[in-house]
Amino acid sequence: MLEKIEDLLVEVGNFSSANKDEIEQFRIKFSGKKGIINDILAQFKEVPNEQKKEFGQKINTLKQAVEAKLEGLKNATTSTILFEKDDLTKPGFPSELGTRHPINLVKNRIIEIFRSIGFAVADGPEIEDDWHNFTALNLPEYHPARDMQDTFFIETNPDLLLRTHTSSVQIRYMEENQPPMRILSPGRVFRNEAISSRSHCIFHQIEGLYIDQNVSFADLKQTIQYFTTELFGKSKIRLRPSYFPFTEPSAEVDVYWGLNSETDYRITKGTGWLEIMGCGMVDPAVLANVNIDADKYSGYAFGMGIERIAMLMYQMSDIRMFFENDKRMLEQFKSL
Repeated sequence: MLEKIEDLLVEVGNFSSANKDEIEQFRIKFSGKKGIINDILAQFKEVPNEQKKEFGQKINTLKQAVEAKLEGLKNATTSTILFEKDDLTKPGFPSELGTRHPINLVKNRIIEIFRSIGFAVADGPEIEDDWHNFTALNLPEYHPARDMQDTFFIETNPDLLLRTHTSSVQIRYMEENQPPMRILSPGRVFRNEAISSRSHCIFHQIEGLYIDQNVSFADLKQTIQYFTTELFGKSKIRLRPSYFPFTEPSAEVDVYWGLNSETDYRITKGTGWLEIMGCGMVDPAVLANVNIDADKYSGYAFGMGIERIAMLMYQMSDIRMFFENDKRMLEQFKSL
């Protein structure tokens, strides 16, 4: 048995390799649970008493030799790897650049435009109550206009719902602050609609609100004129009479896109005009609901769908592309 250990010591001393797999096999062979050292230790009880001391010393010598060999091989391998990593003459690996989502790109651009004329950003919860989402906005219970927005209600509490517009943020802000106020409320909204190339049950809105003394419809028109010129580079707009429960008078805003290409004809249906948002003067009943004196203050509000603006800016025909996380589409926005 002592001679076998001597042979093993010679084998350990002669072993050399830079291959990780070979080094691991060497470790398992000698130091593994079923390795040579444990096998020899299991035979220790069969060694005559007079040889046990020498036998034990030899086993320790073998064990230390294996550990020293493994440590030496580990250091040599690590040094080689570090040298390879620090070799500045080797070609590098390019790092992939990330990109912002097109919805965020458009949202940030809109916020930037309105911030330049004094609008601040306000936020609110996506799970709303009936008061802030409907009633305070001049949509009392059983009001027929509620049917305009198919709503996701919370089953366990019928007073709670997923907000259908970010106008609820404006109500919360007006409850907590007094005029003058000039805010934007961007965010995600939810409506129980069929998903198609033009509509989705989840989308993003950005709404604006300005309340102060002597605010007029002319102020609203001038603000929208400035916005369309900055965002689209197009200054020709028109306002068509419309209806929203929380504004009076109300209007739809169209921007003249032009008819310079086949795409222009397609997206404007041959008219050259594109609808981009709704707007109007804040209804005095809404101001009364949030304890703002409608005789002293007036204001305007506007709102638009961010997906709709993004589809116009990037000439995209299917709203579902914004929600599919297709890298082929997202990579097109790396330079933006």
